[in-house]
Amino acid sequence: MPQKQWVFAPNSGGKKIPESKKQEVTQRIENFAAENYAGQYTRLDIRFRGQFCYIDAYTEPNLSEGWPPEDWPETREEMMERLRNTPTHLCRLRYFGGDEWGFAFYTYSHEKYELSVFPDGSFIGKPEDAFAASAVYLE
Repeated sequence: MPQKQWVFAPNSGGKKIPESKKQEVTQRIENFAAENYAGQYTRLDIRFRGQFCYIDAYTEPNLSEGWPPEDWPETREEMMERLRNTPTHLCRLRYFGGDEWGFAFYTYSHEKYELSVFPDGSFIGKPEDAFAASAVYLE
């Protein structure tokens, strides 16, 4: 009879994120975003729950002239304010300890987080690399 073996599953498990790690990662992501994506977002929302870190961005809406039409149920100003306060979900990180993180990209087609690989092809990486990969939503 074959023996059972432990196999790493990047889409399950993880460890609760310690408070000190939450502060460190928040600062790292904010610094990285400011250095590399300044002007592409108005603010970031980085929040933690259990083993997860969620990263959302808020952007300034870009409505074309004449939009919305006159029969639209809200004014242009109301629409702009609503869009300013609607987050763009970027990614979810899964903490495995140390500086090892899994990465799930938010897919708007399925409206959920999908397991992803980091730009180097690995399932484990750094928060900055996950932000860079998911920043395509900011372009």
